[in-house]
Amino acid sequence: MLREPAAFAAAPVWFAVFPDCPSAATAAARLRPLADRCLPHPSGRPLLLGRWPGAQEAAETVCAAGAGGTVLALIGQQGAGTAALERAAARVRTTEAAAESASGVPGSFHLVASVDGRVRVQGTLSGLRRVYAAEVAGATVAADRADILAYLTGSGFDDRRLALRLLSPTLLHPLTDEPVWRGVRCVPPGHFLLYEQQGRAREVRHWSPPDPRVPLAEGAPALHAALRDAIAARTTGRAVISSDLSGLDSTSLCCLAAREEKTRVVAFTAASPDPLDDDVMWALRTAKAVPGIEHHLVPYEEMPTIYEGLPQLREPFDEPCAVIADHARWLALTHRAAAAGSAVHLAGFGGDELLIASAAHLRTLLRRSPLAATRTLRAYAAANRWRPGHVLRQLRTRESYRDWLESVAGSLTDPPPPPDRPALSWGEPPRLAPWATADAADAVRELIREAAPDAEPVSASPGGHDDLTGLRYAAGPLRQIGQLALRDGTALAAPYCDDAVLDAALAVRPDHRRAPGSYKPLLVEAVRGTVPEEILTGRTKSITNSNPDAALRAHRAQLATLWEDSRLADSGLIDTAALRDLCAGPLQHHPHDLHSGLYQTLACELWLRSLEQRPAALDQPAGTPITDEETRP
Repeated sequence: MLREPAAFAAAPVWFAVFPDCPSAATAAARLRPLADRCLPHPSGRPLLLGRWPGAQEAAETVCAAGAGGTVLALIGQQGAGTAALERAAARVRTTEAAAESASGVPGSFHLVASVDGRVRVQGTLSGLRRVYAAEVAGATVAADRADILAYLTGSGFDDRRLALRLLSPTLLHPLTDEPVWRGVRCVPPGHFLLYEQQGRAREVRHWSPPDPRVPLAEGAPALHAALRDAIAARTTGRAVISSDLSGLDSTSLCCLAAREEKTRVVAFTAASPDPLDDDVMWALRTAKAVPGIEHHLVPYEEMPTIYEGLPQLREPFDEPCAVIADHARWLALTHRAAAAGSAVHLAGFGGDELLIASAAHLRTLLRRSPLAATRTLRAYAAANRWRPGHVLRQLRTRESYRDWLESVAGSLTDPPPPPDRPALSWGEPPRLAPWATADAADAVRELIREAAPDAEPVSASPGGHDDLTGLRYAAGPLRQIGQLALRDGTALAAPYCDDAVLDAALAVRPDHRRAPGSYKPLLVEAVRGTVPEEILTGRTKSITNSNPDAALRAHRAQLATLWEDSRLADSGLIDTAALRDLCAGPLQHHPHDLHSGLYQTLACELWLRSLEQRPAALDQPAGTPITDEETRP
């Protein structure tokens, strides 16, 4: 099944990148009628085609500059400014120098550089800003959305890759990094796409995870500086900015933003009926203690529940969105942010994954510092009631990543392991929900076993691999929820996914990022003096801010309409009778995490339906086309 091209063309921001050669003309001509912006190479051929705001003050836009045979473009949220980019373009003579000039720019953005016929396209380390590539009529074309390239190649989606999206969690490198569209590939984060002058491109690695040996005392100031710069990149020149104010991650961002004297900070906290949820209490204390925060408490009755408003949703994402079941709750806050005049909304996405080191680091720590590892292991085991025998067996194993993938293939339909048996290898083994068909399970096993012989982890250590893949898993849905928020004119900003912030945190020793008896010690030290002391020392993570069981009971009838004529069932991937029976029965004490599996199933079902129906967003007027001359840097 193909996607109607107008679907991605109506997305708030998108772009494609073309090499500076005649062979790219066919692809550019096909895409040009759908674009309302064009940035040319120095030669005059299209470098970028797409859709983005023209105003430089927009939160998500293209900042471009050119000099001689060079064009530089930063696409996203960045703190460089046109003047600085113009100075960089004037001195850049290679694509390597272009990347070096952008490496110190805070924010989150794609880099596109055209230098004397060579082109470099680079996303972010977290995978929030992705780069996709495909071969089109003899040239390699890149884009920030996979469906753009599927349109250019005329390819449909792959049923087996869609079946992978039913995994819970959908976290299985390198398989779940790849798009669902045939003939389209994802450039791995930490790599860039380099076009040579003939129009073909190759992937080049430019980053490897740092060896985490920096002590807390040294790493905390570095993280503070990176977060401060990340906030400044979003606040500079803005009269108002908005922020979540709930957990420690978003509270830290909100307090850093409040230090920017020329920017008003509007903060939102969603109330909860659960008396054990203390986020509201801490948010009220923070707003009272920190000048410059205008706090809004959203009553529980005004907050949508999980699973609300799904049957009618037809947003044209380029892949299934893993948190679509919760989209209404996110938009309830960004709608309010837009109404307050905020073009940027700070969110704590990625904070947990970045700042709480994986327990799998114990394997490395055991080799480097056996005494410290033993003390840490005892504390973890006591706090989490881990089974000592299971933990020791995991720590002694020398299982390779390829072997681990093979074991995952064999356990897809098993019940998840009990909580007293932690995953201390390459990550949490994903599972398929019990309503996935045997055909779906066979397809996923087949893909895993095809990939396993050549698969390489993203880090040499299991803990480092788990940290990075977890962060990339968190960044994926933000890219899509951000698309929904942008329709209101508000961009979601996730500083914990910025390259500089990621580098600063991952360089710190894992046992200093996660220590028994303390909560996010690295972040606490990094924002000490910015966040009120009582907030830093008195709180932990709240996990009671929603009741998925109650939400499912409230929306069972609406969800049932999706399963009556299920596209996933038509594809042979789910058994809707089993799904209806499980969701209609008792939800407690089930061996599977029904909600996690249901999230993924809804993501795939709604995505398939979005391919068939003209989304409401397509009825909005397109942007005003502009000429090449008007966009020339």
